[in-house]
Amino acid sequence: MIGISKLYCGTVEPSDALRYGRDSGKLPSHLLQFSSDKRPVVVWNITRRCNLKCVHCYAKADANSSDNELDTEQGKELIDDLAGFGVPVILFSGGEPLARKDLPELAAYAVEKGMRAVISTNGTLISEKIARTLKEIGLSYVGISIDGTEKINDRFRGVSGAFKSAIEGIKNCQSAGIKVGLRFTINKYNADEIPAIFDILEDMDIPRVCFYHLVYAGRGSKMIEEDLSYEESRKAVDLIMDRTRSLHENGKPKEVLTVDNHADGPYLYLRLLKEDPDRAAEVLKLLEMNGGNNSGRGIGCVSWDGEVYADQFWRHHSFGNVRERPFSKIWTDTSDPLMKKLKEKKKHVKGKCASCRWLDICGGNFRVRAEAATGDLWAPDPACYLTEEEIRKI
Repeated sequence: MIGISKLYCGTVEPSDALRYGRDSGKLPSHLLQFSSDKRPVVVWNITRRCNLKCVHCYAKADANSSDNELDTEQGKELIDDLAGFGVPVILFSGGEPLARKDLPELAAYAVEKGMRAVISTNGTLISEKIARTLKEIGLSYVGISIDGTEKINDRFRGVSGAFKSAIEGIKNCQSAGIKVGLRFTINKYNADEIPAIFDILEDMDIPRVCFYHLVYAGRGSKMIEEDLSYEESRKAVDLIMDRTRSLHENGKPKEVLTVDNHADGPYLYLRLLKEDPDRAAEVLKLLEMNGGNNSGRGIGCVSWDGEVYADQFWRHHSFGNVRERPFSKIWTDTSDPLMKKLKEKKKHVKGKCASCRWLDICGGNFRVRAEAATGDLWAPDPACYLTEEEIRKI
């Protein structure tokens, strides 16, 4: 994650993270990306079931029930292990997590164990009653996915009325007093919708938005040709920075992040270097703390069937199953060659990544995207839009 508001608008300073010793167990949620111990944030895809048909779904979710999901008690055993391991956040995802009736029970259990519990949802199933329940159990955050205004969103979501239902879900969360934010996956067909997303953010007084770069996984693996060109990516990130700054200057600050392309970090720094060199120096320190992509290190995934992956997109290589071994044991077992290499992946990247001056703050970007596009796990990430001049070592 690249915190556009934190970095570009100066809402976070290096001293903010240092004050907590950069210990993920002590850091407030908005500073977790700057932790030094990198206990993983864990995405648990608790079900593959979903009431929508999103064209870019990494989990290939559908309406069918899965007969091999971890049951409630197995889920609680997983949560016990994650809590004991020091996992700071558990993100319940899917499919659609609210398709599982025991989600509130599982989320409440995670909160009781001292973890921050958040959900990633399409928002269409959040009734007033469900929103009140999520508030009562102490859920920290609800991220609701919207991929544009009504026509564009419903096209991507594959169901007419999805946009209106998601907006209603947002309102229900707000009425219940739950922090809610937007999630938006950028591609050629909806990049022009970015201004409209900012309008929704402002008009509905939503405090947070995450703009996700497209990852070629699941049904999204068929969308490589729909990813932005390098120039389109730069234009989109510039627009996000411009609108974020405008909100801050107009007294309406929002937390704005970009996700899944760590080229955004150096790009933001280089822009700041021209506009505000003093702030740029501070941002460079924060980017170094961030460390770039953390697949297999600072983020992990447990699937509905208990399989453990390097992140939620990397579903073709399992490191083990929590039915057989605890997540904590699987995650720290570097006898698996891929797990070992991911924990030290800067040693293994090839091509322009290997010689890039930003490798320490990008972390080699998304390996799963490189593999999907080239067949080579360690090839340069094809979504890196930095120029040869920008990456050349000085």
